Amino acid sequence: GTGKAEDIPVLCGMCVNKCAAFARVEDGVVTKLNPNPYFPKSRNMLCPRGNAGIQTTYDADRLKYPLIRIGERGDGQYKRVSWEQAYDAIVNGTDKFKGLKQILDEEKDNRATIGYANGEGLSKEGFEVLVGQKIGTPNYVDEVSICLETAGGGFFSTIGTYPEIDFEHADYLVIAGANRAEAIITPDTLDMFRYTKGRGLKTVCIDPRFTNTAIKSDKWLPINPGTDLAFVLALTWIVFSENLQNEEYMKKYGVGYQEYKQHILSHKYTPEWAEPICGIKAKEIYTIAREFMNAENPIYYPGRRSVFSANDYQLRRAMAIFQALSGNMDKKGGYIFGNRGLLPPEIINSPIYANTKERFDTEGIAFPTLKSGSWIVFRNMVLEGKNPYPVKAMLIRKHNPMMSVPNTAKTEEFLKKMELNVVIDILPTDTAMLADVILPEASYLERMSPVKSYGFLEPSVVMRKPAIKPLFETRTPEVIFKELGEKLSKPLFEVSKKHNSALQELIKEKGEKVAFEEGGYNLAEPFETPIEEKNKEIITEVFGEKAWEIIDEKGVYYPDIEKYHKQLNPNDFEYYPKSKRKYTTRGDMLQVICKNDSLSTNGIDAMPTWKDEWKFSVPAGKYRLITGRHAQFTQSGTQNNIMLRDLIPTNFVWINQREADKKGIKFGDMVEIKSEVGKIHLKAYPTEKIAPNQIFLLHGFGSESKGMEFAYGNGGNDAAIIKDDIEPMYGASVMHSTNCEIRKV
Repeated sequence: GTGKAEDIPVLCGMCVNKCAAFARVEDGVVTKLNPNPYFPKSRNMLCPRGNAGIQTTYDADRLKYPLIRIGERGDGQYKRVSWEQAYDAIVNGTDKFKGLKQILDEEKDNRATIGYANGEGLSKEGFEVLVGQKIGTPNYVDEVSICLETAGGGFFSTIGTYPEIDFEHADYLVIAGANRAEAIITPDTLDMFRYTKGRGLKTVCIDPRFTNTAIKSDKWLPINPGTDLAFVLALTWIVFSENLQNEEYMKKYGVGYQEYKQHILSHKYTPEWAEPICGIKAKEIYTIAREFMNAENPIYYPGRRSVFSANDYQLRRAMAIFQALSGNMDKKGGYIFGNRGLLPPEIINSPIYANTKERFDTEGIAFPTLKSGSWIVFRNMVLEGKNPYPVKAMLIRKHNPMMSVPNTAKTEEFLKKMELNVVIDILPTDTAMLADVILPEASYLERMSPVKSYGFLEPSVVMRKPAIKPLFETRTPEVIFKELGEKLSKPLFEVSKKHNSALQELIKEKGEKVAFEEGGYNLAEPFETPIEEKNKEIITEVFGEKAWEIIDEKGVYYPDIEKYHKQLNPNDFEYYPKSKRKYTTRGDMLQVICKNDSLSTNGIDAMPTWKDEWKFSVPAGKYRLITGRHAQFTQSGTQNNIMLRDLIPTNFVWINQREADKKGIKFGDMVEIKSEVGKIHLKAYPTEKIAPNQIFLLHGFGSESKGMEFAYGNGGNDAAIIKDDIEPMYGASVMHSTNCEIRKV
């Protein structure tokens, strides 16, 4: 070899957090990943998952070349083909499945007959552009409706943002339904624990389980699952009845504030009322409310995980309002609204497909989200024949609904019902095993991605460069989008010509070539400029030439980075001087929407309100399933990563020690967990850290894909037993409403 090592700036792709790193490359091989000290968001840190990113690239089970199904759906029989053949199969089909051209022709160019899905990531928007805007279907489902949709929606519709937290200057923290010490360990988690336990941040943890976060807190109070709303309403009642709120602040910024105060007091949401619902003693609730409001900079942690219960939207609204009552928002030590160094949006020339119908997944939902929809409602309406037109194809990228969407049996039935499934991924996942065409994507260390801005308090722009060229026959997402767009453009234009009278008129008037180009029917158009050029264009246009040089070398740019960035000690850096950090940005534009009358037009309470149907109860002989994730595992995406399997080999089911004793279950015994939608087998972990009527297991295990050696048959898949309940606001999946039986096998 050359004997030279290079350090290439990359952006971690192992979880949603996107920490910056440098890839050490020797003779074309990534040998080590190191943290990047220039990125304010990750501040020279890289967690175990980030370090294990090498394994993602060098996983022996990776998808290495395009595959076409030659057996029956799900039997794992595929044929290796060229990219050209794979694209051709997507357009024209084979003797085993139909292609998009035939499907769209049969449906008279109703583009909505195609559904598509994409998980979180930097190339997600490109896929949305290709399939949503250029191919032209509205039927999109992504991770939002199985993730933190109600948290985002509740906070946005109440205070106008989902905030960042300034832990450095906070002095009191209530963390409820979040397990930062073991569920997601990112730099801001470390910030939090840097100040807990007698170091200035008094912490109260509210959680059904005795977690590592509880251990690191000053106080732990177990709560009945799904009853946090009653707890927050009781805190709010104390504040109003004892006049502890920042009245001046709420009079200035609160919308419907007096009505909310009246609402809370007249409903008598007292701690004594909440105690039997939550399982938390009234005196503890009094103490927390008083301590919170007497603190200088208190924080009610907003939470960043999937939907617990049907009342989750109202819970997040109540949390945001409770935080606002302290006045500790848009300022140092509080909720940070900040502003991002935002990059300009791209303008796309989208064709108008006259015959395309609207999306239909709205049953039982008050405010359907037009963009990301509801996975469960979309899938179930198709299965129940309630869709007003056929959905015949699914195009799925970086998303594994077989393990992420509750009720796996229904997801399998849904995918088997399709006439065409295309999966773009890096591993042969459970979902990929139901595909007709599989396209292998380059891993995040093998590609450049679109530049992105992050951070409220200390905004910056960050760029991922390729550490190495794509391995095997894999291709980068943007190259796949471009090539697939090129292959589909003419055949699908022919379908539109046949069925779209407005297009026929345009062709008569302007000729076919002009109609094709001006009408936006060249589906590859947004991807014709290589991503490197596009990034350079954007950065130089917004920040100038010098900025491009800096981001190209360091992977990070923000105005005055060269002046501001300082090393304070071996592992501590300053990014912005304190005087330049964006602690306060909203000023008089801030609003706290306590009462939102537009909600009640669609049957949602205008103010957070408790309903008795939300009381926690479990039938005799059953257990309420609660689920979560581990910091070293990213949903099901890391399940085959042998480096991470060393840290967390499998998932166990937590069961209360006394319940386990009654059933003769010991540590490591194999048990069956059965719900009304499915059953799984996994090992038991008897413990006193969970209540007798609850069980807990980690998400992200239990794959049934034989293509992944380490993931196959390892542990249990929680999605196989979680019921497909939804909450009423957006139709997001409710994860904690399933009761199960458990027995030793």
